[in-house]
Amino acid sequence: MKLVNIWLLLLVVLLCGKKHLGDRLEKKSFEKAPCPGCSHLTLKVEFSSTVVEYEYIVAFNGYFTAKARNSFISSALKSSEVDNWRILPRNNPSSDYPSDFEVIQIKEKQKAGLLTLEDHPNIKRVTPQRKVFRSLKFAESDALVPCNETRWSQKWQSSRPLRRASLSLGSGFWHATGRHSSRRLLRAIPRQVAQTLQADVLWQMGYTGANVRVAVFDTGLSEKHPHFKNVKERTNWTNERTLDDGLGHGTFVAGVIASMRECQGFAPDAELHIFRVFTNNQVSYTSWFLDAFNYAILKKIDVLNLSIGGPDFMDHPFVDKVWELTANNVIMVSAIGNDGPLYGTLNNPADQMDVIGVGGIDFEDNIARFSSRGMTTWELPGGYGRVKPDVVTYGAGVRGSGVKGGCRALSGTSVASPVVAGAVTLLVSTVQKRELVNPASMKQALIASARRLPGVNMFEQGHGKLDLLRAYQILSSYKPQASVIVAIDEDDVSVLSSLSPSYIDLTECPYMWPYCSQPIYYGGMPTIVNVTILNGMGVTGRIVDKPDWQPYLPQNGDNIEVAFSYSSVLWPWSGYLAISISVTKKAASWEGIAQGHVMITVASPAEMESKNGAEQMSTVKLPVKVKIIPTPPRSKRVLWDQYHNLRYPPGYFPRDNLRMKNDPLDWNGDHIHTNFRDMYQHLRSMGYFVEVLGSPFTCFDATQYGTLLMVDSEEEYFPEEIAKLRRDVDNGLSLVIFSDWYNTSVMRKVKFYDENTRQWWMPDTGGANIPALNELLSVWNMGFSDGLYEGEFTLANHDMYYASGCSIAKFPEDGIVITQTFKDQGLEVLKQETSVVENVPILGLYQIPAEGGGRIVLYGDSNCLDDSHRQKDCFWLLDALLQYTSYGVTPPSLSHSGNRQRPPSGMGSAAPERMEGIMPGRYNQEVGQTIPVFAFLGAMVVLAFFVVQINKAKSRPKRRKPRVKRPQLVQQVHPPKTPSV
Repeated sequence: MKLVNIWLLLLVVLLCGKKHLGDRLEKKSFEKAPCPGCSHLTLKVEFSSTVVEYEYIVAFNGYFTAKARNSFISSALKSSEVDNWRILPRNNPSSDYPSDFEVIQIKEKQKAGLLTLEDHPNIKRVTPQRKVFRSLKFAESDALVPCNETRWSQKWQSSRPLRRASLSLGSGFWHATGRHSSRRLLRAIPRQVAQTLQADVLWQMGYTGANVRVAVFDTGLSEKHPHFKNVKERTNWTNERTLDDGLGHGTFVAGVIASMRECQGFAPDAELHIFRVFTNNQVSYTSWFLDAFNYAILKKIDVLNLSIGGPDFMDHPFVDKVWELTANNVIMVSAIGNDGPLYGTLNNPADQMDVIGVGGIDFEDNIARFSSRGMTTWELPGGYGRVKPDVVTYGAGVRGSGVKGGCRALSGTSVASPVVAGAVTLLVSTVQKRELVNPASMKQALIASARRLPGVNMFEQGHGKLDLLRAYQILSSYKPQASVIVAIDEDDVSVLSSLSPSYIDLTECPYMWPYCSQPIYYGGMPTIVNVTILNGMGVTGRIVDKPDWQPYLPQNGDNIEVAFSYSSVLWPWSGYLAISISVTKKAASWEGIAQGHVMITVASPAEMESKNGAEQMSTVKLPVKVKIIPTPPRSKRVLWDQYHNLRYPPGYFPRDNLRMKNDPLDWNGDHIHTNFRDMYQHLRSMGYFVEVLGSPFTCFDATQYGTLLMVDSEEEYFPEEIAKLRRDVDNGLSLVIFSDWYNTSVMRKVKFYDENTRQWWMPDTGGANIPALNELLSVWNMGFSDGLYEGEFTLANHDMYYASGCSIAKFPEDGIVITQTFKDQGLEVLKQETSVVENVPILGLYQIPAEGGGRIVLYGDSNCLDDSHRQKDCFWLLDALLQYTSYGVTPPSLSHSGNRQRPPSGMGSAAPERMEGIMPGRYNQEVGQTIPVFAFLGAMVVLAFFVVQINKAKSRPKRRKPRVKRPQLVQQVHPPKTPSV
């Protein structure tokens, strides 16, 4: 009975201990299943995360001793009334060295101390401590998988704790597309990736990775694993007392890099530094990574592999530390992500300029379906993203070391990453003057030597497939500069440029997609190409004066104008150059090719101390080639509103389709070249010219365009924008608006609870910002409702699906309105009785009565246009609507539809209002205080249940049972904390 009481007490403690956990996280299961000889299993990985309660990372402006750090924090908090705080101990190998951060604990009622801390001159930033949770399990998969070939799959949860897919895929999609649609001769494929990339040629020359320090940040490695002969150091950064790999992922990654037997790695003689940063329960913390990164710097690590990633490029402690690592000459290789084939799905830190981002291909040189695509989305909504990944390599069916020996095969970009890391380790060992090797020079060698894959654009393959031997040839003659280096190859001469991409050719398809998909013309929005500058001369640099545009007059270069935006400082090793290309007025009716080049001079401090103040200079030439056509007619020109489309991580934006519960974070950037790529391709095939507006409505000439296309807008509108747009529509500009849901009750339902600040965080908006759109439309007596509807229907003989869309609340009497019968999804989300609603107005068409006025179209759902949400496309509907707005042709299927109804007047239906009461970032005390109450009541219910069970057990006759071992209490696994990457 005493034992039962102890168990009940522990149960109550555990339940009450969970009282502050948000209801938005799914608890991850951990299944540890060794699988020797399993033939039909897929190894799946799940990542998720959230914030640790009361714990903060205090970042300093430099490295200080523990005593100095304690002194700074004490003096900062002395002026406040914070007494209940402490520095949390970090018992790991870096605790004996100076550090640039501390982890402190401050209780909730003393939050004012955070502001006091940030005011201290030696404290740079205070951010929440974060906890990452990763789970592995085996699952049944495609029976076609050969014996022992498991494929790696994982899901990542961003620092807004919402789950999404990430670095790997386990469903076999890496095979070439169309493999089931036709029969073809299959060839035997070598699976030893090192030999496939011809590492054995360098081995025969005596290069095996000797004296190169390579770090593997993963799940550890067993001490006596038979595949490794030069494990220099194993360090544990977790709270578990083991250095061994209990899961196998860290062993596999280390094996691809440095195994010496069986499934041989690239650099068997390299010094392996194993950093165990995940527990056997797959838990990690941001502070563990930061400490481990600091230790890697102290140990002068040369190459570091990081097979994790996430969408949060604004996670400052992690991103800053990655910059510091590369600034200290650590070559970081990271997986680009596994959210393909969608575009705009790059993971951080692989999307950073100073990191080598790796995508995946199969052994037939096809881009793996799972491999994430560019562009980078840091630059949205105003700019245009950079080219990533940097290179691609084998990431499907790659063989590596098993946890206890032998070989296994896995797939994913987390597998492709150690392939490149192993190749880089081998390449470093071939360079005689080791000081010439740095993150920029290595990246230059890799991208210059990469083999271009035919028929694949640059946002899928970067610079192409890794070519180990060509990279070796380039490095063997490398000189530290930012200009060009010529490397001789047996078939051609390749130019090593410090720019990515190394040229701009808007006529080269498909590689230069999307730039090559549409010619430029006078009056069009400038074409923006974002170029990465790699500076091999030094970790810091600058652009001298400004870039210089030099047109080729015989090649009509004076018909284009070029403007620039660029990094004021190149650090670390890199910077950006945004090039804006437009057509001059004199070429308004001209058609042809125009060429020129941009000259950039880069300066870096001289290496020799004797040359104090001196700089080394280098000049880079960027060729530019474009196709110009006469300005198309206004009716053919469509302007896409990018400026009012927002994305994570600046704010919390939920999915447009609330059925997508496994991936609720809207993070693709809502761009016509990312998640609306198919729609863009369709519009181009229909003869429309699509341009991107990256500025407010006050900044474009509406007389140039037939239609302004607004899809899924989240941003507010300035009063000046509303006034100008009204004038533009009166003068002939047409609007097509695809909206989505907005319902404050549903927004409260999809909130999440921040354990660190004890705040309820609400979405910044719903699927679209309906209150802002209604302000914009009010001048025409139009507006959307806060209804949330879903259902399949038929429109003009086309099967359609309405996914989490709103309805039209009011519309002019002389307009055309189409209705349908749907389910009220809002009631379902709110756990109320689902009802069917008839005559839901979803589509409205209206002609402005003024002479020369434009036309306005409203549709309540954008999911059918979105690549990531679409179940059934509505491109035919978009075509019909553009025929109406551009040419005034009303589709008979709509004007004479049996679903046409009288336009709603708005009477009796309240327009949706902006969220009030519980605002984003504002703590609601009343709601917060209910959490302990609910937890207590839950604990009491469970306690009562166990008491009843115990009484029943007492009333049963006792039987003598065989003696068994006492069960051990399994450690409680809390849902994960917010991730860095």
